Amino acid sequence: METIVWLKDIRKEDIAIAGGKGANLAELYSTNLPVPPAFIVTAEAYREFLEETGMKREIFNLLKDLKLEDTEKIQEASGKIQEMIIDFDVPKGIKRDIVEAYNNLDINIDVYRGVTKNAMDMIKAGRDVPFVAVRSSATAEDLPEASFAGQQVTFLNVKGYENVVDAVRHCWASLFTSRAIYYRMKNNFQHEKVLIAVVVQKMVQSEVSGVMFTINPTNNTEDEVVIEAGFGLGEAIVGGEIAPDVYIVSKTSSKIKSKKINVQKFMYVKEMGGRNIKKDLSPARGGREKLDDAQILKIAEYGVKIENHYKKPMDIEWAVEGLKTYIVQARPITTIKKIDIKKEERSGAKGKPILEGLGSSPGFASGKVKIVSNLKELNKVEKGDVLVTVMTSPDYVPAMEKACAIVTDEGGITSHASIVSRELGIPCVVGTDKATSLLKDGQEITVDGSSGKVYTGQIEVEQKIELTTTEDLPEVEEGETLVTGTKIYMNLGEPHKIDDYKNLPFDGIGLMRIEFIVTDDIKKHPLYMISIGEQEQYIDKLAEGVSKVASTISPKPIVVRFSDFKTNEYKNLEGGESYEPHEENPMIGWRGVSRYVSDDFVEAFRLECRAIKKVRDSGLTNVHVMLPFVRNTNEVKKCLKILEEEGLVRDSNFKIWLMAEVPSMALITEEFAKLDVDGCSIGSNDLTQLCLGIDRDSGKLGKMGYFDERNPAVLRAISNIIIGFHKYGKTVSICGQAPSEYPEIVEFLIKNNADSVSINPDSVRKVRRHVASIERKILLDKLNSGN
Repeated sequence: METIVWLKDIRKEDIAIAGGKGANLAELYSTNLPVPPAFIVTAEAYREFLEETGMKREIFNLLKDLKLEDTEKIQEASGKIQEMIIDFDVPKGIKRDIVEAYNNLDINIDVYRGVTKNAMDMIKAGRDVPFVAVRSSATAEDLPEASFAGQQVTFLNVKGYENVVDAVRHCWASLFTSRAIYYRMKNNFQHEKVLIAVVVQKMVQSEVSGVMFTINPTNNTEDEVVIEAGFGLGEAIVGGEIAPDVYIVSKTSSKIKSKKINVQKFMYVKEMGGRNIKKDLSPARGGREKLDDAQILKIAEYGVKIENHYKKPMDIEWAVEGLKTYIVQARPITTIKKIDIKKEERSGAKGKPILEGLGSSPGFASGKVKIVSNLKELNKVEKGDVLVTVMTSPDYVPAMEKACAIVTDEGGITSHASIVSRELGIPCVVGTDKATSLLKDGQEITVDGSSGKVYTGQIEVEQKIELTTTEDLPEVEEGETLVTGTKIYMNLGEPHKIDDYKNLPFDGIGLMRIEFIVTDDIKKHPLYMISIGEQEQYIDKLAEGVSKVASTISPKPIVVRFSDFKTNEYKNLEGGESYEPHEENPMIGWRGVSRYVSDDFVEAFRLECRAIKKVRDSGLTNVHVMLPFVRNTNEVKKCLKILEEEGLVRDSNFKIWLMAEVPSMALITEEFAKLDVDGCSIGSNDLTQLCLGIDRDSGKLGKMGYFDERNPAVLRAISNIIIGFHKYGKTVSICGQAPSEYPEIVEFLIKNNADSVSINPDSVRKVRRHVASIERKILLDKLNSGN
């Protein structure tokens, strides 16, 4: 087990080792960008700490039965867990490794190559140990789909062996702040599956620091890099405590398009002893431009380079010390919303605004003002109110979720209020300087998060907001009715999330995984439940989850994939140890249909069948099923017989599909297509790994580019499956990650006559537009060619 890794040894895929922050830093380091040296105390070190101290079971017992709405119990559990972690000593082996890495942090090995160990020890002894930033790096943060903004802690200007070790321990504890617990529950991240690494990085004593977006998040202009800058350490900007300078640079012309200079009232700096202090600035000093033109363009250049490397818009933190600019963090921008408000609608907000700031999350909203001065006043905010405060923090999230808009005195477009507002999809205006003193509780206002203006009263403005990405989608204009020949289905895991997605333009659920119901709601192994007489509870819970989705989207179809747990996953359920064998490679082990037809598991499979029968008997006949990880035709025949015995007989109103994940289905496609099924859905993730002989979770092979659904062998397999099933009048869909990731895969599928695609919720609008564009292009080509 590695407790320490260095930036040079990992890449962005190594989130499980280094957390989101650490993995992204390592990726930046690999591109020769100016990243300060750092090492990472790995997530495995944290796991070992929990296990060696014996507190793991106690921690998760405290979290087990918490309810989202019970903030008092969340805070109580948070306090107990953090106190427990901080009170335990770091195990000696981990502590030794941290101290050794810290002692080597600012040693340039190339300079001292060939120097003896004794000489190196003397060199180390003769120099002062460095100041460092100690940053939490959870394995579920800085991901493309979740920002976890401000959930864990950072310590700046830490110096000395004991202080660094202590800071690491406090970072571990911060995984269980009440706000972090709440955020994971709200976003359905399982506590047990989120670990934490810690980045220890040489401190940049920044004279100027800030944040940069490689797309303008206030209007989604893709050609604009937005830079926010302030004097001193960057915490003042990230924490939203100041209104920073804002510079906008064009990517195409490399010219500065605009500057907004704000007066900075204070900055954070390091004292001689290492303590961070707030230093007041005079109006003259604070009103100076924070960066000169050359610095602005250089920082923008770094931003474009990072965006090109990641191939997606990025949120980047930077710092200037002396003559050098450093990149200290980067993450994908988690939510980009495209707003389409016609000019005449926008001009409907007539009259003089009563307040102006920086528009940091687009859209219009009207509501009553609720001024929140401290955490005790959060309960004032009710559904549909406008939250007005000096600046938000992660503790404000429950109130922010109720608000229709947010207005703050301080902050910029990268402040907590801005990031979370964009994530929630509500308008936000920051940096007004006087919202809390000018506005009154109960006052009706309209907030324009695009222009940064606040109006008195309610102004009706018709608007349309949709999730999208920044890719150019050809030929189909925004606002058209997008009817496509190719069905656009959606993948779904957690039943309660359907309320968030029900208004998306999908034609049905092409893949509903029931595993989340089992792990989140049932939590027990099905065979164990049979053994203790609780099989009816298992059936009822499954039926309840499926019914929730089916009733919400009715009459649209929903295809439920029967469970596809692997042995190690089943073993983690309560009672699972007694029923699961050990497998060296569960990914290609006892899973899918091979379980259903096994004497050791068939009774558990029958419970799933009875749950589906119960849902359909209740009148929800839009529910159909799919069999995962099919290997051969004989097991399918046996499984269909079990379905029939449980009253699930294929007919015009009840359809059965197979998952095409194993290459055998691509090699003898017609043998599968002849079976008594309606078609298949291609699982591109498993099909790719098995076609190419690649563990899809292999960080090493992933970094080398081996795992790629666009590989010609995978595309040939997909083509064979489509041709073979169509020959027998059966339908073919695809429900892997590929269509959500690669537009060219979507085009390939349409040109090869796939009947449907089933994609992640955040890709539904994008893929529908892309499909419509491709279908239109194909039609125009046919018309032009006379065919």
